[in-house]
Amino acid sequence: MSKLNILPENPEEGVGRFPSWLHRKLPTGGQIFKTNAILEKYQLNTVCEEAKCPNRLECYTKKTATFLALGKECTRNCGFCDIDFSKTPKGPEADEPRRIALSVKELGLKHAVITMVARDDLPDQGASQIAAIIQEIRKENKGVTIEVLTSDFSGDVKLLYIVLKERPEIFNHNIETVRALSPRIRHKAEYDRTLAVLRHAKESGLVVFVKSGIMVGLGETEDQVKETIKDLHEAGCDIVTIGQYLQASRSKLRVKGFIHPDLFKAYEGYGLGLGVRHMYCGPFVRSSYNANLFAPGLAIEST
Repeated sequence: MSKLNILPENPEEGVGRFPSWLHRKLPTGGQIFKTNAILEKYQLNTVCEEAKCPNRLECYTKKTATFLALGKECTRNCGFCDIDFSKTPKGPEADEPRRIALSVKELGLKHAVITMVARDDLPDQGASQIAAIIQEIRKENKGVTIEVLTSDFSGDVKLLYIVLKERPEIFNHNIETVRALSPRIRHKAEYDRTLAVLRHAKESGLVVFVKSGIMVGLGETEDQVKETIKDLHEAGCDIVTIGQYLQASRSKLRVKGFIHPDLFKAYEGYGLGLGVRHMYCGPFVRSSYNANLFAPGLAIEST
């Protein structure tokens, strides 16, 4: 059984002791190595590796990964994220869009997920690079649906629309946590600004689904989580993901509590009751985990 290196803040929980629902078997199979070989061939970064996602081996067995665009150094230093921080990361690579497009083709993906590091150092904060990636994927991969998980572009709607005008089927921007914890959890992003970005994406009419997600286990209350689900619904989110926060390294925020699967189920029911079209909640749920599950419905729901 695999165990993640979590150090709960509450000593009664024990150091590194996980509840039963956070134990899982390591996946096996040659596809893990084939996926990794393709990613290495095209010299691509993935959020799976850089953020130490607990699902990365499972996803690799399915020949899928979430591409991390614009390098692997982020200009923000959020307390939950293990991606490297730099005030002056390397410039965008001109051939990155094509390398990602060819990797999507070789992996045989039907649904491609592109995320990005925050690039506050760039004049357009990376928006044109994401747009170019969407364009290249479509050139090389007919019929592939595309999901982008972007930064908030510091709330600049003009930059947001550079991406939206390429019409990705799913636009995703994570709110990450509840309002009360947001200033401590996120380095620069703001709770209300995230809601505004999601609202703009929905009102644009340029995407089929608008999506956002939060982490739990950081000290939030149930009522605060429900308030966040309600805020996301009112902002126009069609898909909301909720997963357990897991400490990626000792320098990151500690886990305040392990959320029982029954509570995840309750959050799911609450969101569906509000009218959120898709709620995807569970201990190992991540924003892009099994994102392809929504792909078969994209063509139907866009008509």
